[in-house]
This record gives sequence, C-alpha cells and structure tokens, in this order.
Amino acid sequence: MSVKGLAHVAIQAKDYQATILFYTEVLGFKVGHYWSLPSFQIKEASMLVSPDQRTCIEIFDNEAVIPAQGKKAASEAEIAHGALLHLAFYVDNVDDMYHKALAHGASTYIEPGQLSLGEPPLVVKNAVIYSPNGEVIEFIEEVDFDLRPVIVP
Repeated sequence: MSVKGLAHVAIQAKDYQATILFYTEVLGFKVGHYWSLPSFQIKEASMLVSPDQRTCIEIFDNEAVIPAQGKKAASEAEIAHGALLHLAFYVDNVDDMYHKALAHGASTYIEPGQLSLGEPPLVVKNAVIYSPNGEVIEFIEEVDFDLRPVIVP
C-alpha cells in the first residue's frame, strides 16, 4: 500500500457562499457534493472538485465544529505555526489568474514574478494572494520539482 496523492484540503469559511463562489468562479472548481451534519453542527459543507478532477477542497460553514490543525493567525501579517501555510495551484498563466483573483475580491501578497530556487537553479513563475476568505493562495506555472538524478542500472 502507498499514498496515491492528496485527496482534499478542508477550509472553514467566514462567508460560506462567497467562498464557494471564489473557488468556482475564479479557480474553476465545481461543487461535487454538499451536505449537512447536525451532529457536528455542520449546517453547510461542500466538496469542490478541481478542474483536473484529482483533488478537492472541502468547505465548511463558519459554525461547523470540526478538528483543526494549529491556530488561526491574529492578522494577515502573522504566521500561524503548525497550521496550513498556503494552497498552491498550477495555472496556465500566473498574470491572468492573479488579476482575475484580484477582480473577485482577493488581495495581493506577492505580485507575479520569477524566483530562482536552489542549486542548480530552478526558475519558478508565481504570485501569491489572500483569498476573500483569508487563505493564502499561490498561483504557479507548471514546473518539475522532481530534479533527482536518474540512475541507470
């Protein structure tokens, strides 16, 4: 047995409908399934399916009682250690997605640009925004992070 990939990431929304709209209208996710679960005080929950249909984002209403990792940051400038740091999405064009997100209520954290990572250098084009719900979201153009040398027997 082995891990096949990331199934989903769960988010608790300050504004449930606005969060659903941001992920569907801006990022292209679709609502795959939705439910309520009164025993956990969940009035509304949805599983949003990514455009590649391999990963999902689970959205819970603000009053849902669900387990959470780490602590919430007191402000956008504070880092919450032990918590999810950001979500990263591969996009065709970082600049286009960045501007689309801003037009739908996101705010800038890092404008589009290129980074050179490590040695040998790996050039990455990305941008980072705060979603209207507060998640830190990175847009990144396709890059191969698996630069391990190929060993030929």
